[in-house]
Amino acid sequence: MRLVLASASPRRAALLAQIGLVPDAILPADIDETPLRDENPRLYAQRMAREKCAAIEVPDCFVLAADTVVAAGRRILPKAETEAEARKCLELLSGRRHRVLTCVVLRAPDGRLAERVTESAVTFARLSPGQLTAYLASGEWQGKAGGYGVQGRAAAHIRFLSGSYSGVVGLPLFKTTQLLRGLGYPVP
Repeated sequence: MRLVLASASPRRAALLAQIGLVPDAILPADIDETPLRDENPRLYAQRMAREKCAAIEVPDCFVLAADTVVAAGRRILPKAETEAEARKCLELLSGRRHRVLTCVVLRAPDGRLAERVTESAVTFARLSPGQLTAYLASGEWQGKAGGYGVQGRAAAHIRFLSGSYSGVVGLPLFKTTQLLRGLGYPVP
């Protein structure tokens, strides 16, 4: 049985490798990731993961797609592309609790679909101007939802995390394993 990962995220591939799974192919989905007007974070994560999965058409394969959203209240924080954008996200998250939602969608070769959403709570310590400047200088924020990666230097500023650590990184391994087994993919 072949497994296709519909993601360009090296973190998702590394998380799968952590549980002994190496995708047969990595095919990033090219979709518009603009949130719809008034779309809530959970519905946005679900829509993005579903669209990523649907965009990959490879016969006789399992297709695994995921999307991770950092949410401050109802606000969906972007994948930071500029330092200014990362700064704005981190200033908003500094000293606050926020949610990280990751939706995983799996399509079996016969077309059956399964989906799970993991919601985790994360609290940043209050970041001093020096801490914020140092983190931004590291460049780790680039392309990351909310402007940070919990698996890197930002971990030094995470005061509290409740939920799925791997889900905050980008792929909740427990729920992903359940989906794979549930649709008949052999998980080691």
